[in-house]
Formats: sequence, C-alpha cells, structure tokens
Amino acid sequence: MKRLPMRKIREALRLRAEGLSGRRVAQSLSIGRATISDYFRRADLAGLAWPLPVDLSDSDLELLLYPSQPGASSRAVPQPDWAHMHAELRRKGVTLALLWQEYREVHPDGYGYSQYCARYSAWEGKLSPVMRQRHPAGERLFVDYAGQTVDVICPQTGEVRTAQIFVATLGASNYTYVEASWTQSLPDWISSHVRAFDFFGGVPAMIVSDNLKSAVIKACFHDPAINRTYGDMAAHYDTAVVPARPHKPKDKAKVETAVQLAERWVLARLRNQTFFGLDELNAAIRPLQDQLNAKVTRHLGTSRRALFESLDKPAMKPVPREPYVYAEWKQCRAGIDYHIDVDRHYYSVPYQLIKQRLWVRVAARTIEVFHKGQRVASHVRISGNRQHSTQKEHMPSNHRHRADWTPESIRRQAVRIGPNVDTYVEVVMRRRKHPEQAYRSCMGVLKLARSFGNARLDAACERALEINSYTYQSLHSILKNGLDRQRRETPTDGPAITHPNIRGADYFH
Repeated sequence: MKRLPMRKIREALRLRAEGLSGRRVAQSLSIGRATISDYFRRADLAGLAWPLPVDLSDSDLELLLYPSQPGASSRAVPQPDWAHMHAELRRKGVTLALLWQEYREVHPDGYGYSQYCARYSAWEGKLSPVMRQRHPAGERLFVDYAGQTVDVICPQTGEVRTAQIFVATLGASNYTYVEASWTQSLPDWISSHVRAFDFFGGVPAMIVSDNLKSAVIKACFHDPAINRTYGDMAAHYDTAVVPARPHKPKDKAKVETAVQLAERWVLARLRNQTFFGLDELNAAIRPLQDQLNAKVTRHLGTSRRALFESLDKPAMKPVPREPYVYAEWKQCRAGIDYHIDVDRHYYSVPYQLIKQRLWVRVAARTIEVFHKGQRVASHVRISGNRQHSTQKEHMPSNHRHRADWTPESIRRQAVRIGPNVDTYVEVVMRRRKHPEQAYRSCMGVLKLARSFGNARLDAACERALEINSYTYQSLHSILKNGLDRQRRETPTDGPAITHPNIRGADYFH
C-alpha cells in the first residue's frame, strides 16, 4: 500500500487529539477510514501522541510507524557496472531493456527492471544535475568559441592581437578538439571545422552550433536561417547543421562543459606564457589538449580518447578525399548593364537577368553566378579594380558587334583596304584622349569602302591626310565630290606666280 505523506499523518494525529472521530478525520483529509484506522493503530503501537516532539523529522516519524521487521533477510543484490552500462547506452540501438536482460542472464537474482532503471537514473544524476540528453555514438559534434581569449604579440611591431579559441566536442565520448584562430569570422569558422574533421578522422551525422553570425544568418526557434557557406561546407562533408535554440544553453551543454574544461586544463596552464605567433600558440595547445583527452574521468573510469576509439570513431562517416574549397555566398542584383558587383569588380550575367536577384559563389579563383539553383555564369576572379569582365554570349545581339571594336581589330580592317586608310584611322584614334571615343568615327570611315570601293577610299584618306582633315564628314565630302579623282599639281621650287616684289629662292644665296 502506498504510504501517505508524513504531513498528512501529523495532521490526522492533531485532529484526533482535538476530539474528532476516525470517520470525521477521514472525511476531513479525504482518506479512507481503514487507512486512518491503520495509521492510528501504528501510532499507538509506537507510543506517539499529539503534540509530537519538535525535533522529530519526517524520516524519523516514518521509521517509528514502519519499523524494519526483525529477522527479515537482507540479501546482497549484485550491482551492475553503471559506468560500462552508461557507455553502452551510447551505442546505436542499445536500450535499458536490452542491458537489463543481459544483466539478468548473468545475475538471475538481480534487480527487477523497474529497480534497475531507478538505480541507474540515481547513478546518472550524480554525473550532472542537468544531464538529460542521449547522445548516440557518432551522431553529434558540438562546436563553439570560448569566452576567454589569448594575446599574441607581433615580434616585429610589438602589436598585441587577440586570438579566439575554437572548441569542438563529440556527444558520446566528449573527445575534444581545441585550436586558436584570429577571428570568429566565416573563413576562420569554416577552416576550424575542416581541421576538426581531420583531427577526429571522421564526420558526425550533425553539427550542433551556437547562433553566431558565421553559422546562422537569422536565429529562429522554429526555422533558423543557416549561413549558405556553412551549409555548403556541411553538404560537402555529408552532415547537417542543427543550431541550438536561441537562449537554450542546455541544447549545447556538451560544448559548454568542454569550453569550461579547455579554459581550466588548457588556457589556464598557458596564462604565464607569451606567444609571438598563432602557430606557436597552437603548438602549445596540442599537448595540453592530448592530456585532457587522455585523462581518466572519475565517474566513468575511462578516458575520452578510449571512449572515442570504442564509440564515436567506428560510427562516424569517413572524411571526403577531396578537401573542402572555401567559397563565400552572397546575394547580388544585376544592373541594367547586366553586370554584378563583386568586391569592386564587375562580372557579366545573361542580359535577360537584368534587375534579378542572384546568388554568387565567391571562391579564391572563380566567381559562379546562380539563378533559381542553376548556374548561369562563371568567371575567373579578378581583384577589385573597377573594371568589367564581360562574356560575349551574355550580351544582346546589338551589343555584340560593338564588343568586337578594339584598336587592333579596326586597324586590321583598315590595312586590308589600303595603307593610307590604316594611317588615317591610326591618326584619328591617336588624336582622341581615349581610343574608344574614335571607334564610331573609324567604323564609319571603313564602311565608306562599301559605297566607293577600296581604291577611292585609300585615295581620299591620302588627300585628307594632306589637308589635315580628320572627320568622317570631310572624308565623305571628298568622295562625294570626286576630289579623290582630281589630279593634284606637283609643287615646284619657284613661286607659283611672277611679280616684281617676289624675290625667289636665288635672292637668298
């Protein structure tokens, strides 16, 4: 029979002392009359009367009412290996019911299933008062940055720069990776993940991260927006990103504990050292990290490394052969000139996408443009110089013809018509501040050959050069009026006319 709370028994004794019958007491406390009668009988046998002694606790009152029966046998029940059982529960498919069956096969007179579960819960509660989650082997990797930082001094300038501490720990084994990076920005965040996977020699099924901007663009309880570059990296390693819920630190309690251990067992030991480079700092972190993973825990009786070798490592996915190539994703809008601006350089996209929002994948050497999941353009990446990279197939048909206009292409066409034409267009372009300003004029000159022929155009250019006339209109006038066909007199050394006032060349000798 389930025992009543001791406070109700105290109240029942008080009411009886005030003269109420057993039936009235039972009605007042909503307890059966037989139950009240049994408690009164036990109180009389124990010699209890109201008021009870002030120092009588509920536990002492319960012992007086329910004393242990003399002669009762107290057999020693075989105790399970709770630490081993705790580790086994992290294996995929292992349950408490299965472990209890295996326990009873070895100890037929051992605990029943309910007692087995209750005692395991009591043992587990000693590990951590908030430990409620199950972490199957190889399933979760928890990642975060430590709140503590480390100063690094530049040996050349003496400038002090702050290094951030990245921490990653596996859910089942608590096997921990620690490294220093300059920032918490996206490139360092991704690079730390890549090195962590190489350290573990495998990839977990999911990554549980905090809601920092490098991981989550928009934190949301129900539908967080993952940074696309972070998601791209996760897809390469065939894993999933599952951010912790905002303001729910228990979702990532594993890494919170790992950060605390890293600060106590790694960073605290480096507090009196001076570092002059990031590589030097990471070289000092490595042996302390290895000591942390090799340390035998008091409750589990084994090390993180041993648990990792037996639990997480066999269950993790292999690291891909091809390393992840870092690339950032950004959204751009195509301008009316069908170009997008990426780091102060302009790259063309198909002209049909003018004013459309596009996703751009920016890698170290390439620029890829996507529209509705389809790649629509690819360029070699060029440093920001405010110049344009334009592919001819991205241009409208009426723009492609002009795209072929270059000083070299124009002069090649001019040479085929005649040497004077070549000289003429070369002078026209040279007289302009920018050659592009003369493209239309030169193309108009070259088109005159279609109407008047190569020979006449070459002769007209010769005449235009003689009179220093460099406009399309003057050249067209020469051809239209037939001036290119007129015979030009050869100039003589003497004067063209005779006059007494004209002395001639002989006068000066």
